[in-house]
Amino acid sequence: MDALLGRGRAMAERLMADECLIRRRTGEATDPTTGEVTPTYATVYEGRCRVQQPTSAAREETPGQAMLLMLRFELQVPIAATGIAADDEVLLTASAHDPDLLGREFVVRGLSHKTHPVMRRVEVEEPTS
Repeated sequence: MDALLGRGRAMAERLMADECLIRRRTGEATDPTTGEVTPTYATVYEGRCRVQQPTSAAREETPGQAMLLMLRFELQVPIAATGIAADDEVLLTASAHDPDLLGREFVVRGLSHKTHPVMRRVEVEEPTS
């Protein structure tokens, strides 16, 4: 079973033609000169990934007065990418086949776990306005 799982994982990684950075907000830093406050982050994962969009991939949300369309995607990363959690941020840093993916930002909303995974599947959303 281990050999079969290893082959499945290698095949899944060959399909991961994109690159992403998954980071977690750790706090804020204030520039002493300008007073500008910027978030600080810790890197959770950086490397190969694959983005898939389910057929039913959008929902509307109305926080306060703004209406946002939340687009849902599945982010696939190697099984070795561990420690990913809800609310982590995902930045697409490279895309081999879809130039519109480059620079897209997502928020982790759900994780998938199972006994014999060939990849880690992460449910992410992209807020649009």
